[in-house]
Amino acid sequence: MEKVINCFKRRPDAVTRLICFPWAGGGSMHYARWGNILNSSIEVFAVKLPGRESRAREPFFQNMEQIVDEVIEVLLPMLKEKPFALFGHSFGAFTSFAVADALKKRHNLKPVHIFLSGASAPYSETRINTPKRSELSDEDFLKWMISIGGTPPELLANPDVLKLFLPALKADLHVVENYRCDKPEGPILCCPVTCFDGKDDVPHDLEAWKSFTSGEFTVRMLDGAHFYLKDSGNEKIILDYVTKQLETSEMDYL
Repeated sequence: MEKVINCFKRRPDAVTRLICFPWAGGGSMHYARWGNILNSSIEVFAVKLPGRESRAREPFFQNMEQIVDEVIEVLLPMLKEKPFALFGHSFGAFTSFAVADALKKRHNLKPVHIFLSGASAPYSETRINTPKRSELSDEDFLKWMISIGGTPPELLANPDVLKLFLPALKADLHVVENYRCDKPEGPILCCPVTCFDGKDDVPHDLEAWKSFTSGEFTVRMLDGAHFYLKDSGNEKIILDYVTKQLETSEMDYL
């Protein structure tokens, strides 16, 4: 499991597991440290994808199915043990949805809550009409990265670091840009779904996410652009909200 999951603090007595999926090009560390912040009733599993961190020598995944298959193969026994929730930002929102969809169809397993951030629903027109960034030249790609914010200036100024960082980012964008998903004819899930987004980010079709659940649907807009969740104040708002929601779901589950 350690190859695919980063867990800073194992909590065998936790009531709920929070499975977190990285943004495009991202690693697991941002989410893994949440395990040190959230209370003892929540165990945090941060997903590690190939081509970065301890998996740097592995080839990048080429499609969403590869991500879904690996995550489910590794986590299935644990997901059967106790309630779980999913969190994903941007690219991670799509992988969260794809994993939830597959778990329901293949194993009839459902999360108690899904937290989605910074992304339109995969079947929305807004997402389908988004330009394919992974096909840009490195120069134009960097201009786009600067425009959305959130990338440390020191990284952008270091060509050697960029050579390591850009391939992972482009590989993840290739996956999501080629991910196709039809709008569900009816709700796939019945759990609550919460969408977070930055007020200054490009507009996302958040409402489109509502159609895949019959459960409660909530939108929370926070100050900032695409990487608003890196702000410490916003992070506290998010984690307080996640904690409250999962504690509520624990009571419902019991």
